[in-house]
Amino acid sequence: MIQFSKVNKWYGEYQALVDVTAEVKRGEVVVVCGPSGSGKSTLIRTVNRLEEIQGGGITVDGTSVHQASLNLNRFRTRVGFVFQQFNLFPHLSALDNVCLAPMKAAGKSRVEAKRQALALLDRVGLASKANSFPQQLSGGQQQRVAIARALAMEPPVMLFDEPTSALDPEMVGEVLSVMKSLAKDGMTMMCVTHEMGFAREVSDSVWFMDRGAILEVADPQSFFRSPQHPRAKAFLSDLRH
Repeated sequence: MIQFSKVNKWYGEYQALVDVTAEVKRGEVVVVCGPSGSGKSTLIRTVNRLEEIQGGGITVDGTSVHQASLNLNRFRTRVGFVFQQFNLFPHLSALDNVCLAPMKAAGKSRVEAKRQALALLDRVGLASKANSFPQQLSGGQQQRVAIARALAMEPPVMLFDEPTSALDPEMVGEVLSVMKSLAKDGMTMMCVTHEMGFAREVSDSVWFMDRGAILEVADPQSFFRSPQHPRAKAFLSDLRH
């Protein structure tokens, strides 16, 4: 579903991604972990060109992300993205936040978009909050609305960029619960997260990154029980302490 081939990215003289080659299979849940500044968020943001690359290639569901003929707006409707900071429109209700893209980008009628949005809000446990505005919702509720909004375009792949890091600890579980249900339904997911419990329980594959490179790819059981790379061993040891 997602393929990285020798991807390189620089910010000035600083190389943020170094020859990244990896793939996310259809229906697979991949968790990208590693220390702060390792390139995790940069990598996931290259998938829908929120970050440009200077070398290599990326394909999503067979489409080259950097081909000159790419209609970027249309392409992004096929890649759901959930941000760290929710990014909801503050002047729109939860319902209208979810309705907006299907109406504006997919040409759905208000009636059709509303029906779908209510079903999605129900799926994330927020049907009763449809008419609430973001400032009336907790952080966990806002993030669940953001997930519903990303799902509204029926994307074949979902990207999560540290979706729980801006939340109070007691709200983390409600967001992870929604992500677990998506994984159970077979959604292809690429998640940058510090939630190692989620990685252990839900992921099919763990990618460990440091200094812009993927140093280890393993199934969660192998990664958490016996990581191979010295840097991964040190990272997990620090987490346990």
